[in-house]
Amino acid sequence: MNEQPDPSWKPEEQRGVQPFALVKYFSFTSLLVILVASFVLTWSFSNNARDTMLDRSESYSRMFAENLNRQVFHSFVIPTVIRFGRIALSDEAQFGLLDQMVHNITRGMKIEAVTIFDSRENIVSYSTDAALVGKKNIGGIEYKKALKGESTSVLISNGSMFNLLPGASPMFCTLKTYVPFRQERRVGDRSGEIMGVILVVKDLSEDLEAVVSLQFRVLLLSLTVMGILFAVLSAIVIRANRIMEARAEERRELEKQLHEAQRLAVLGKMIASVSHEIKNPLGIVRSTAEILGKRLAKLAPGNEHLSKIIVDETTRLDGIVREFLDFARPKTPTKALGSLNTLVRRLALFMNVEFSDKQIDFVDELDPELPECPLDGDQLYQVLLNIIFNAIHAMPEGGKLTVRTFASEKDVSLEITDSGSGMPPEKLEQIFIPFFTDKNRGTGLGLAITKNIVEQHKGEIKVQSEEGVGTTFTVRLPKEEVTELPNHA
Repeated sequence: MNEQPDPSWKPEEQRGVQPFALVKYFSFTSLLVILVASFVLTWSFSNNARDTMLDRSESYSRMFAENLNRQVFHSFVIPTVIRFGRIALSDEAQFGLLDQMVHNITRGMKIEAVTIFDSRENIVSYSTDAALVGKKNIGGIEYKKALKGESTSVLISNGSMFNLLPGASPMFCTLKTYVPFRQERRVGDRSGEIMGVILVVKDLSEDLEAVVSLQFRVLLLSLTVMGILFAVLSAIVIRANRIMEARAEERRELEKQLHEAQRLAVLGKMIASVSHEIKNPLGIVRSTAEILGKRLAKLAPGNEHLSKIIVDETTRLDGIVREFLDFARPKTPTKALGSLNTLVRRLALFMNVEFSDKQIDFVDELDPELPECPLDGDQLYQVLLNIIFNAIHAMPEGGKLTVRTFASEKDVSLEITDSGSGMPPEKLEQIFIPFFTDKNRGTGLGLAITKNIVEQHKGEIKVQSEEGVGTTFTVRLPKEEVTELPNHA
């Protein structure tokens, strides 16, 4: 008699896992969003630092150009006009004075070059780069803007974090600032006539490399921190996932046990009621058959076997009814200190003839120092009988049956091993299920009753089996009385 599984059970199992799978999905999605946001913020911060550096450098270049304008006008233009009557940079003396003055002003300021364009035509009148002197039409649109009084700057750069990689080309950054070269009526008053255009070329390569290095370090630090955070949160999510799955599995197991308990409770009530109704008529039938057998012996000799058949079958049915009642109404064990060794010796004496008839070699390996434990001797004896009968059934052509006792720190154990046919995994999972049997005769309640008795003793029973090798039942009982049932896997 096997009950079909509830078809809704599997969806319920799936529903137990899906909610947290959704939480895990959102957790990893959130981490990805945080990582991307951190990358964007870091990049924005670094670019802002870079832009700020360039803005300040541009402002500094303009201030330098204006200061250069003032110094050249007051210290070179005016004295040169007074001395020579006009400005002629083609004159080596005038050119040398201006060149010395510019070099003195730019010394230590990381100025790459200073160039002065003529106001009448786009030609280089002076430059710290001698190769540029005399060249025409190299000022470009910025030169024209400066002639109209507008200061402009041009940034020429090639630098990113990729330039920090080994073997990459070095980064460079050049800032060109075009400022009108004006006459000054008085100190600080640059509203006079435009005499030319001053070009200040400043090398910002080192500053750019420092900013890019900072950008790389900030980004690397941010990614490292986020990576650590991601790893920590991932570990938390994974652990939480395992805990939630374990709890879901535990809940499903409890629901399954509750479902089974409810089913068995209803079944037990039915069995108890039916067994009670059958037990009394069986007794009457048996008694009547015994009386009938005595009369047949007198009236119809040779037919006594007919009444004996009735008596034997009613006896067998009475045993089945008793087994039903034992399962439906399990008795509370009456415990007293006792030894498993005593029960094994009692069983060996009782089953000696059976072992001999079935050609079974019975071997006991009993621990002589096995401690006593609280047990109900009659119920544990029934446990031994049920397991032994199953072992005998598994060895129809004889074999070896070994019973071993041993103790651990908290438990006293009984191990029964046969050399029978063994069981496949699918049968092994069902042997303790009530009414499950592969025998032609039997109720399938023997091992279910055995399991109930062991659990009533606050112990546990386990079974290991391999087809063609044999089966081992292990019963563990606590040395001392406990108040809670063990947590069975």
